[in-house]
Amino acid sequence: MTKTITLPRPDDWHLHLRDGAMMEGVLPASRDFARAIIMPNLVPPVVTGADAAAYRDRILAALPEDQGFTPLMTLYLTEATDPADVAAAHADGIATAVKLYPAGATTNSASGVRDIEKVMGVLERMAEIGMPLCMHGEVTNAEVDIFDREAVFIDRVLDPLRRRLPELKIIMEHVTTADGVAYIESAEENLAGSLTVQHLMLNRNQMLVGGIRPHYYCLPILKRSIHQEALRRAATSGDRRFFLGTDSAPHAQHAKENACGCAGVFSAPLAVACYAQVFEEEGALDRLADFASLNGPAYYGLPPNSDTITLIREDAPQPLPETVATGAGPVVVFDPGSPLFWRVAN
Repeated sequence: MTKTITLPRPDDWHLHLRDGAMMEGVLPASRDFARAIIMPNLVPPVVTGADAAAYRDRILAALPEDQGFTPLMTLYLTEATDPADVAAAHADGIATAVKLYPAGATTNSASGVRDIEKVMGVLERMAEIGMPLCMHGEVTNAEVDIFDREAVFIDRVLDPLRRRLPELKIIMEHVTTADGVAYIESAEENLAGSLTVQHLMLNRNQMLVGGIRPHYYCLPILKRSIHQEALRRAATSGDRRFFLGTDSAPHAQHAKENACGCAGVFSAPLAVACYAQVFEEEGALDRLADFASLNGPAYYGLPPNSDTITLIREDAPQPLPETVATGAGPVVVFDPGSPLFWRVAN
């Protein structure tokens, strides 16, 4: 029996579009979303307000005429970032947030932060003006196991920062562990977390058992099933501190399928349908609108979207696109690893 759900149009609070030919190819894949927080880890990175304005203009110029979409720009935090430039970009409506990458944590993060003391001036100014900080929550110390890096980040970096600067509004992006969920749930204010498609639908077994699947490799890496279960509980709980952020991160197929494959999952074309599948499996379809459409805007201080989308639940599994063509090469679309019955109407 066909089932439909109508939601306020969702936003994607964590999206990679890249630039140039890749951006032009993948941008239409985000047409289910009205707005998106755009990641700044280009080469060179989007550091200043002028960089962000120029990148926004390139996105808008590449946008198909029939795709209503607002890019919300972020600034890449470096140890040389100017607090005055950040504040001016925020005041002018150019930059919505700042992104903190620990140096070496993920794709194009070499210019990120090594010593948080060196960016405290920027963070203090952001707290004064109410500008959110998006964080890739992992340490990069070689002695810390890759599966433990989120939990260690909370202890060594995030918790001390929040105790020192409690008025700073923080988003712990792509939460992947029960530790992260519990830490966010312990916060009374100024801390939230975004959750990805892949971390809700998969755990590390799907990536590693029976052969390595490079298109499931992302950073933070997929974790044990007990962490996946905690993420699914958080997403479907209705808790206002958790919201949708795909972390959709395209790489050309040849860059994923090689001896040193890039980290990133390209989920944008199927993301909303995948989230609906998770919420159905958890018996929480009545809470999907909170997670996908309402909690994110509320945390960022923005109104929810006035237009809507309709999701349809079909009796038969839906066909899945295999790749999206771009001028930089084909990009493999996320495969949820199980039948997907939901689709977005039209």
